[in-house]
Amino acid sequence: MDRGKGDERPNQSGLFEGPSMAASATAPLHMGHRDRLRDRFRKGGAEALPDYELLELVLFRAIPRRDTKDLAKRLIARFGSFAEVVNAPEGRLKEVTGVGDAVVTELKLVHAAAARLTRTGLSQRPLLSSHPDVLAYLTVAQGYEQKELFRVLFLDKKNRLIADEVQGEGTVDHTPVYVREVVKRALELSATAIILVHNHPSGDPTPSRADIDTTKLVIDAGKPLGVTVHDHIIVGRAGHISMRTMRLI
Repeated sequence: MDRGKGDERPNQSGLFEGPSMAASATAPLHMGHRDRLRDRFRKGGAEALPDYELLELVLFRAIPRRDTKDLAKRLIARFGSFAEVVNAPEGRLKEVTGVGDAVVTELKLVHAAAARLTRTGLSQRPLLSSHPDVLAYLTVAQGYEQKELFRVLFLDKKNRLIADEVQGEGTVDHTPVYVREVVKRALELSATAIILVHNHPSGDPTPSRADIDTTKLVIDAGKPLGVTVHDHIIVGRAGHISMRTMRLI
């Protein structure tokens, strides 16, 4: 007698299996793992997951039909941490087998979202009273960069953010700073104060003699024109320093 599509039928072991058992038998094993990982994240948040599992969640969208655990672990082993992976240059990421354009796009999207979140609200309140938020944003924005970037935060008379601009891009240990251009740009924006920022790709934010001397040149150039340098902040993987706090300016 013919059976309907929903009828049970014996398998090779002589046991009967219905449609649900047949579907589960053909479902990729990693799908159950993904559901469990998502559930742990929903219940416990990011703190409930080690770096490689949080990275797995990010990779799910880029690699929808394959297990991502091995790739996540290899990326962490290669770069050291979730933050280092997200901030790694595209070229170095693609040196890892299994990383293509889709993976790179997802990782860079996470970085962009983090920068946007940490920057949100900075323009709504005085930066000098929001020091932790400023540092969080600057660390995300350029703390892990592989070459030096020179950034300037332009402030109005109430110390609110007018503009956030990268003024120069250099090598792994040097960025040219054009003092006149910094002050000129401040005047164009009607900024009365600025915060200088750059990163040390080595990770150590300790200021060099050149960092200190350049800062003093900008201070001297801006002072007669009514442009005050509030601080020079250096960020890196190992942390950050404020020249103002260190009494270097």
